[in-house]
Amino acid sequence: MMERIHITDVAPRDGLQNQAVPVSTAQKLALVERLVAAGVNSVEITSFVSPKAVPQMADAAELLPQVLDRFGALRSSVLVPNLKGLERAHAAGAREIAVVLSATETMNRKNINMGLDEATAVSEQTLQAALALGLRTRAYVAVAFDCPFEGETPLERVIALSRRMAEAGAHEVVIADTIGAASPGMVKERLNALTQAMAADQLAVHFHDTRGMGAANAWAALEAGIRRFDASVGGIGGCPFAPGAAGNLATEDLVLLAERSGFSTGVSLPGLLQAIDLAQDVLQRPLGGRSMAWLRRQQAHARDGAKGATTR
Repeated sequence: MMERIHITDVAPRDGLQNQAVPVSTAQKLALVERLVAAGVNSVEITSFVSPKAVPQMADAAELLPQVLDRFGALRSSVLVPNLKGLERAHAAGAREIAVVLSATETMNRKNINMGLDEATAVSEQTLQAALALGLRTRAYVAVAFDCPFEGETPLERVIALSRRMAEAGAHEVVIADTIGAASPGMVKERLNALTQAMAADQLAVHFHDTRGMGAANAWAALEAGIRRFDASVGGIGGCPFAPGAAGNLATEDLVLLAERSGFSTGVSLPGLLQAIDLAQDVLQRPLGGRSMAWLRRQQAHARDGAKGATTR
């Protein structure tokens, strides 16, 4: 029996948050529908942040109840920046929330105008309040490899912050390569150290493909024992507050890598292509990870084969 890896598709939130093309609530709902049809069972839906800061997420309170109503079995998470965001998310019916804590002083000040100590306290308070409400929780440790302002992030700090998030109640701690600066060796070293400090099944990873190493970093994470991954269909996304952050690791690249390496994902590659088709229409530009050209050729061969079978 193949070992399962668990994928959270973050396209509706992290993928769309900094897109210049306005995306309607109906279009976001349609993207979630395509992801569910492809077999994705965990999706980061939206974020309850300031509409002024991230206009693309202004419809969070409208979108989330529709997702929960239509896809009741889907694990639907939402990002909240603080207690106020948690209150809004809970009022909209949230069952799972995520907080983001940057692992450097400067990134926190640039992103949320707080120092690291204050930001850590806010994340802890938010996690504890979410637990009291009976919600499932995730905590991102952002710039866990490299910071655009401070350079390489000290490993000891990443471990300490990850443990604090777990102790505050995070069911899952997501180690995030926010600007895509990690390398496979660095990934393996850090994750090996983290799995000595906390349980591997409590850890997830979030990679960007800025330097073309997203899939290689995912393989390094698999070798380090990690089985929970974020990815974004079509590779869309990037942090609006992190200079140099390109798209996320593409879900289709991760699924192809995992399944060709003996793991199961439960996700259909043809189904993901349909989700990408929709996202391309919405964003009005080509999308797709590094495997896209090959996947499209396979799709064309399958279509041609089906046509040939009907003409015999």
